[in-house]
Amino acid sequence: MVSKELYPFQGKYHTIGKNKLHYLDEGSGDPVVMVHGNPSWSFYYRNLVLRLRDRYRLVVPDHIGCGYSDKPGDEDYAYTLKQRVDDLENLLEHLGIRENITLVVHDWGGMIGMAFASRYPERIARLVVMNTAAFTMPKTKSFPPALWLIRNTWLGALLVRGCNAFSLAASYVCCKRNPMNRTLRHAYRAPYDNWKNRIATLRFVQDIPLKEGDAGYEIVAGCEAGLSRFSKLPIFLAWGELDFVFSTHFLDVWMQHFPNAQVMRFPDGGHYILEDAADELLPAIDAFLESHQI
Repeated sequence: MVSKELYPFQGKYHTIGKNKLHYLDEGSGDPVVMVHGNPSWSFYYRNLVLRLRDRYRLVVPDHIGCGYSDKPGDEDYAYTLKQRVDDLENLLEHLGIRENITLVVHDWGGMIGMAFASRYPERIARLVVMNTAAFTMPKTKSFPPALWLIRNTWLGALLVRGCNAFSLAASYVCCKRNPMNRTLRHAYRAPYDNWKNRIATLRFVQDIPLKEGDAGYEIVAGCEAGLSRFSKLPIFLAWGELDFVFSTHFLDVWMQHFPNAQVMRFPDGGHYILEDAADELLPAIDAFLESHQI
């Protein structure tokens, strides 16, 4: 689907229920678990994997419905936050990863990864957080109209599944300082090449919990209430400030919870900050890990 030059890994598969979950398992050493969001996939972390795999064990799953994982219909998979967290737990148990975990999270990966961390706080050693949330919508932030359209209307659903609107738009607007070339845009969109394969990009948006009673809201609220358990960990926050969804309002909340975190801000950076600011951010994450040995 994507060339070996761009994605030079031999992926593995783990079966969960009826579905195969694809993941990378590269290198050896203390585990670094990288959790992607929507509408990206493990491809987002490829350059970080290449940089770190000589010193760490890097585990990078594709969520069910994303990347090279199976893309089942609703009858064979529950596209919910709880199921995503269960999947991550299932994979890490399968791999025997139960201690000294460094979590690297982005977008939906923040909520999934931190909900897992809330189940097992003693297993987490360090956090690297990029343009994401692990808490309810900041009071200073309004829900973006484009996401409202996708989340709540048949037209939004039709645009996502029929036209790949979400992944297509993201490949253009999520990098600001270094817009992606055609080859990279195609690679990000490649797993979502037909109606069936775009189910997860839609279900992720429809699953965004905004108020009490929404599926997943209790998980988010519980995760937020327990963030103080991680306040003494080494934490690195990296933020593309031109993200129209995870704006600086979200960064402010992270900094309120973790005032001692190392913060790297990119005023001209977009949502895919690891792609957009790779020349600065990759060495910065590497240095952060080296300076906070487990």
